[in-house]
Amino acid sequence: MPGMPPPAADERQSLLEFLAFQQNAFFAVAYGLTDEQARSTPSVSTLSIGGLVKHAAGVQTGWVERAACAPDFPPKDDRPMEELIAEYGDQYVMREDETLDGLLDALKRQNAETLRVLGECDLGTPVPVPRDVPWFPKDIDHWNVRWVILHLIEELSRHAGHADIIRESIDRATMYELMAASEQWPETEWIKRWRPTAAPG
Repeated sequence: MPGMPPPAADERQSLLEFLAFQQNAFFAVAYGLTDEQARSTPSVSTLSIGGLVKHAAGVQTGWVERAACAPDFPPKDDRPMEELIAEYGDQYVMREDETLDGLLDALKRQNAETLRVLGECDLGTPVPVPRDVPWFPKDIDHWNVRWVILHLIEELSRHAGHADIIRESIDRATMYELMAASEQWPETEWIKRWRPTAAPG
């Protein structure tokens, strides 16, 4: 993953390149972590790296389904509200029965599906606004696919920033050194690859 999204020939490619860049940030920020570290919550936040990786996949799933079904709504989920709320809450938590490798594999699959679907949709297709989500606007009837892509860029970049702070709280690792290690960038005076610190002895 290069340090910045590449130049693009048109609007769609630009949107998808910036989206892909934010998708990939989660692989760099999780690089070199154990399951225990990925599950930990070392900052004032209750979020963990593993939980954010999991949420990055989950939030894309919902928005891609809306875009794929547009201009109609996705099929209604008739499960009890308690079950839906519990599933939503679980999306932010790396459980004891989950592994970081497993969560990253799920994110990789969802990232690919997101780029595939949004690469095929007409950017101007209206995406209807659900009326049963309290934080969604009440004064408009629809977004469009272009807006959905921009929203996913916003959502993932926000959470990638959360993950950066949590990772730095775990072992002081920062994004560029993690990207350099993950992608095997050549080292320079300015950029060094992240390496595990020796355990105190």
